Amino acid sequence: MSILNVENVNHDFGGRKILEEVTFRLLKGEHVGLVGANGEGKSTLLNIITGELMPDSGKVEWCNRITTGYLDQHTVLQKGMTIREVLRTAFNHMFELEAEVMEIYDRMGDASEEELNKMMEDVAEIQHELEHNGFYTIDAKIETVAKGLGLGDIGLDKDVADLSGGQRTKVLLVKLLLESPMILILDEPTNYLDHEHIEWLKRYLNDYENSFILVSHDVEFLNSVINVVLHLENSELNRYKGDYDNFMRMNELKKRQIEQAYEKQQKEIEKLETFIAKNKARVATTNMAKSRQKKLDKMDKIELAREKIKPEFHFKEARASSRYLFKTEDLVIGYDEPLTGKLKIELERGQKVAIKGVNGLGKSTLLKTILGALKPYSGNVEKGDYIFPGYFEQESSEDNQKTALQAIWDLFPSMTNGEVRAALAKCGLTNEHIESKMMVLSGGENAKVRLCKLMLREVNWLVLDEPTNHLDVAAKDSLKQALKEFKGTILLVSHDPLFYEDWVTDIWNVEDWTTKIV
Repeated sequence: MSILNVENVNHDFGGRKILEEVTFRLLKGEHVGLVGANGEGKSTLLNIITGELMPDSGKVEWCNRITTGYLDQHTVLQKGMTIREVLRTAFNHMFELEAEVMEIYDRMGDASEEELNKMMEDVAEIQHELEHNGFYTIDAKIETVAKGLGLGDIGLDKDVADLSGGQRTKVLLVKLLLESPMILILDEPTNYLDHEHIEWLKRYLNDYENSFILVSHDVEFLNSVINVVLHLENSELNRYKGDYDNFMRMNELKKRQIEQAYEKQQKEIEKLETFIAKNKARVATTNMAKSRQKKLDKMDKIELAREKIKPEFHFKEARASSRYLFKTEDLVIGYDEPLTGKLKIELERGQKVAIKGVNGLGKSTLLKTILGALKPYSGNVEKGDYIFPGYFEQESSEDNQKTALQAIWDLFPSMTNGEVRAALAKCGLTNEHIESKMMVLSGGENAKVRLCKLMLREVNWLVLDEPTNHLDVAAKDSLKQALKEFKGTILLVSHDPLFYEDWVTDIWNVEDWTTKIV
């Protein structure tokens, strides 16, 4: 049974073709991975099928009485609302039914006997629906699901404006699961989630009886939860049965077949053109030449897909630092309250350290405190000499009105236009990306601009806070290789063991330091 039909959808943005004649069906029970490189239009397609964006042409049809839930990577939470208040909005339809019951009760005093009987029937029907859907246990349900995704430790009465990126993602995900939609649409749900809760989400999606569409660049996660792949590349969408690994095999086979057919056709075209050139002027053979020309004109020419720019990250190395980049003495990090006990840690030149641990325990706070952007709650950090750090923040605080070109040029005004463009192109960005405002770039494209800034500095210490969030598979592979080759010191926060396990020298687990119950 088809739940969703998308037919011949086209969409352009800023003169750039994003989707061209996109057609597919979503069948009941299918677990779909929507994959493609950064900037190919995956989020645009999701916005079109959810009705957030109108296509230039084409048709999107859902079957009747379908409820959908959309986890959007760009959703904004309203300042002033607590986590609990946001989660309670998942049950707005039930609160509306309760209000309807109260309104019926108010009208009963002036009703006739016949009207009263009808009102009692309506109230009974609504009460049954509320009880059947667990309306009177909403708060207990909120507590249970929130605890399952790690929101319990934060405190449900905390203002959502004070949450980190990872905590906001969890709030949105918990709200979505509480809504229990028939169709889930998830845009990069594992970004900012720690390993424990990614495993929880895997189990949830594997047990999910209905359909979902999932955007993710986490290959291991995709392989564990999907049974269909929709691949978006060069504005075209293709469908593959099976997991991500099977898609890679089939896509590679398809590319080889197209290349072979292209080469065969090019030889045939060359043969026809040679014959036409030799024989079109001779009276005896002119008709044969015209026949070949007609065949050539009618030929359905095979075109090879344009090659994607593969990012090539490389970090410039400054002079060597002192032996120790920093040492701490009884360091406690935190804001209004301590997040850790007293820390006595040090980072030696050449060390490559991954920091892991569940969200909310202070990984980002630790980096900012060590760098001096935040004051310690108590204790101190002693820095070494000749330190040239390069810092990649988890969340961008860019002026989104700037283009990617302007964002780089403002920091490096001595560079020429061509040099800035070349630097951004090296990070896998096209001319369209380079001339686009930061606000319209995808999360992955935005991250590439920020990595470009690091590449243009001379550094001997890379401090990276979740750098792989939003990056596509090719970009992650290139970044991993660049970090392996970097001869300086690295301090990395990551929830992706596959990204760092084979090259870091040490792993620090903040769960060993926290004052919170994990």
